Amino acid sequence: MKLKGDQTTARAMNRRLILNLLRQEGPKSRAELATITHLSPAAVTFVVGDLVEEGIVTEGEAVSSFTGRRPIPVEINYGHGLAIGFKLMADTVECVATDLATSPLAAIRIPMPSRAPDDVADLLAATVPRLVGLAGRTHAKLTGIGISMPGVINHEQTMCIRSHRFKWDNVPLASLLANRANVPVWLEDDTNAYAIAQQLFGLGRQHRNMAVLAVGVGISCALVIEGKLYRGANGAAGKFGHTLYEENGRLCECGKRGCLMAYHSEASMVRRWREANGGGEDLGTSELRQALAAEDPTAVRIVEDAGRGIGTALANLVNVTDPEVVVAGGEAVSLGEHFLTPLQEALALRTFRTPPPILPDWEDNSWARGAAALVTQKMFDFESVGGAARPLQSFG
Repeated sequence: MKLKGDQTTARAMNRRLILNLLRQEGPKSRAELATITHLSPAAVTFVVGDLVEEGIVTEGEAVSSFTGRRPIPVEINYGHGLAIGFKLMADTVECVATDLATSPLAAIRIPMPSRAPDDVADLLAATVPRLVGLAGRTHAKLTGIGISMPGVINHEQTMCIRSHRFKWDNVPLASLLANRANVPVWLEDDTNAYAIAQQLFGLGRQHRNMAVLAVGVGISCALVIEGKLYRGANGAAGKFGHTLYEENGRLCECGKRGCLMAYHSEASMVRRWREANGGGEDLGTSELRQALAAEDPTAVRIVEDAGRGIGTALANLVNVTDPEVVVAGGEAVSLGEHFLTPLQEALALRTFRTPPPILPDWEDNSWARGAAALVTQKMFDFESVGGAARPLQSFG
């Protein structure tokens, strides 16, 4: 985005600076904000006044002591708005209503019987008032909706360019839902959305450079570089699971052979374990976890092999990008140390320098909260684009 050096832009940059400081460090007085940001007291007062008037920040109570009145702190009012996140999965949708800090207020999972775009948009639109009702914030404004899904997403046009899992090409899902729900809608690749949530309010909150590894049905690794999510030239950055693992190997869902995710995704681990146990379809991730807890040698071998394979591939990425930390999420994290320890060991063996720490994310609803963070991010970054805009609607 090309910025013009006018007063409006300066005001927006000051606003972003103050809001991000309050997000990272909590309540601050106007004097503290001026000292830390190096803005003039007048500039801070002007921005804070606007934010208070809009309801985005609130002022604390003045406190008197024997030394006189203490400065009045201001803090972000995360409860003044409501965000909804939808995480599209193979045949279900993980749904969450959050405040603007992506703290869950209500969460449900609903079946997705059809993957036809219009059917999906109808399903999500019908779920919006249900989630708002469950959230119990009758006077909060519905700020927007975020959708995350696996695929190549044009963030600016809110278009799914290609999803192998859904067999979609050029589907304007955000616009389809915005037309039905009458609120702004954002659409993003699921791991990118997850990374945004980790950057804003999660394990990456204090880091400007991080990798966000997701191991579930697929494998992907989003990158945050100097505080910005890296999407690449075509929105296809982070497709880590499609790096080569074995030449002419197993068939991947992308149509090519030998991809890392065809061997070591959580779904691939379960499939290999089923094959080793005679192909029982009733065996899933929970049964695999139970087998690991019982130290079943076949389950342990498959999961440890996956950890080593992913850790080896991750070392190449770390050597190129040099992140401060690696946040690890997805279903495979629930497999515990049998997965994480070999991953960390393989990473340490092959990185050029001391490897970054692996930070496992054990939080519930993390992925749907990532979708909700697509709504919230606009508050902290005036340069962010995208979102199929429609007039805001209040559910009260």
